[in-house]
Amino acid sequence: MMSAPPVDGKEFPPLKNDLILRAARGEKTERVPVWLMRQAGRYLPEFREMRAEHQFFTVCQTPALACEVTLQPIRRFELDAAIIFSDILVIPQALGLTVEMIPGKGPSFPEPLVSPDDLSRLNTSVDVGQALGYVFEAITLTRKELQGKVPLIGFSGAPWTLMAYCIEGGGSNTYSKAKKWLYTQPAASHTLLQTLTRTIVDYLVGQVEAGAQLLQVFDSHAGSLGYDMFCKFCLPYLQQIAREVKEKLRAKSVEPVPMIVFAKGANYAVAELAQSGYDVMSLDWDIQPQVARSLAGQDVTLQGNLDPCALYSSKEEIREYVAQMLTRFGTQRYIANLGHGIYPDFNPEHVGTFIDAVHQHSERMNKAS
Repeated sequence: MMSAPPVDGKEFPPLKNDLILRAARGEKTERVPVWLMRQAGRYLPEFREMRAEHQFFTVCQTPALACEVTLQPIRRFELDAAIIFSDILVIPQALGLTVEMIPGKGPSFPEPLVSPDDLSRLNTSVDVGQALGYVFEAITLTRKELQGKVPLIGFSGAPWTLMAYCIEGGGSNTYSKAKKWLYTQPAASHTLLQTLTRTIVDYLVGQVEAGAQLLQVFDSHAGSLGYDMFCKFCLPYLQQIAREVKEKLRAKSVEPVPMIVFAKGANYAVAELAQSGYDVMSLDWDIQPQVARSLAGQDVTLQGNLDPCALYSSKEEIREYVAQMLTRFGTQRYIANLGHGIYPDFNPEHVGTFIDAVHQHSERMNKAS
């Protein structure tokens, strides 16, 4: 077992499975680690039972409930990481915006940002320890309750993705309202993005101090932008987050943890993302693994990228898809995952088949080589 040094004065159980940490750092692994975006959620009957009793954000804001939901998939499957149950929209909430989770619709902002004048409504000097302390408490509790079985991942939404939600007022097919800001109000857009970035940095630093062992930044709406706008309004802030999180942790004498960037749909910028300061780059299913590796180089770990809908297939077909994916990515400097999150109507048994297939096939590949 690996020793578990104190984090911000907290003592945690020794870590028994550091596979994903080694893969993120580019160290040799005996099998490919695997976890799944949205692995704790609506496809699990035990989660649906809890949601029948509690509102979505009540679960997020109650450390004991968030811990329980985080642990649910760990009890079911041989996953190599847990990810704290929360939501990327806790950042806009901390900044003073109201966010509701509407059944059958998803997130909704009753009063979205309409014009640059609305930026005055935001709390630009938010104390994340006070506003988001419930997330930190959930992380510390979950890290202890995991008993060292697997590492715990913390996360945040990326600035552009959060900006898009704040302006659109929810999901969108085009994100044209938010993109209009980029084209017509670039100064105000940068002001908003910088406000979000500063809050995200403090939030991620706080998560590591609370016990998170990896961090992922979700830029879920990156694909709504073209290359030039991505390089102007996304990439600089992603780079700032990676740089400042590590700097602030070192200044606190806390060892930085591996960081993952997931810019869905931004396959036009794989080379740039590979040089953005993150240890791991997660990929969606719209890029061939060989192409991604060629563009990314050998100094970054890749994560992904099975089409989530592949899990609707038969178990035998899922095993075949996994074998194909592993053959293309290889077994080193690689973390298996889907190209996006789990869908609510997935069969949990098929999720288990995917996880087991990754372990079994990658072990066979390593032995053969």
